[in-house]
Amino acid sequence: MKLYSLSILHKGATKSHLLKAAYDLSSFSFFQRSSIQEFMTFTTALIVERTTQGSRASVKEQEYLCHVYVRNDNLSAVVIADTEYPQRVCFTLLDKVLDEFSRQVDSINWPSGNPESINYKALDIHLAKYQNPKEADAMTKVQAELDETKIILHNTMESLLERGEKLDDLVAKSEHLGNQSKAFYKTARKQNSCCEIM
Repeated sequence: MKLYSLSILHKGATKSHLLKAAYDLSSFSFFQRSSIQEFMTFTTALIVERTTQGSRASVKEQEYLCHVYVRNDNLSAVVIADTEYPQRVCFTLLDKVLDEFSRQVDSINWPSGNPESINYKALDIHLAKYQNPKEADAMTKVQAELDETKIILHNTMESLLERGEKLDDLVAKSEHLGNQSKAFYKTARKQNSCCEIM
């Protein structure tokens, strides 16, 4: 999972122009980086121009996904990521960056701004922080922990069954479960058996 670029643009009536951008092109050959950066800048501007106000979109180009958010005030952001990077985290990042940018940079400067005149230095920090979506996004982190717990629980049940014991036999032998609990288990087992996929 990788983020390659994070850009903020202003969408004009006919054209969009770049206000600020950050790139992580370390995975590309040194000699290709300037060409790749130019292509990413061109692509982000084109995507913003073709996206309607107040909308979000994801555009696939080869093995990359370009996620764009154009706000109603024409302030726009684009992140270019690989296809494995979670889409929800990309849009969370775009929301955060646009909110922060609009608080720090006066809207009067948006139509005429350029990367040299705009004073906003947080893009590189956000691009670096969000390289690992599990660390940057709390919900993704919780999901990863839940997946890990589910794997551990699944492995525990498999190891129990590997010893030749069946859960049904254990329930039947249990002295700690009352007859009502055993009947509930059997009924639940019958109800769930129709939905099992093998």
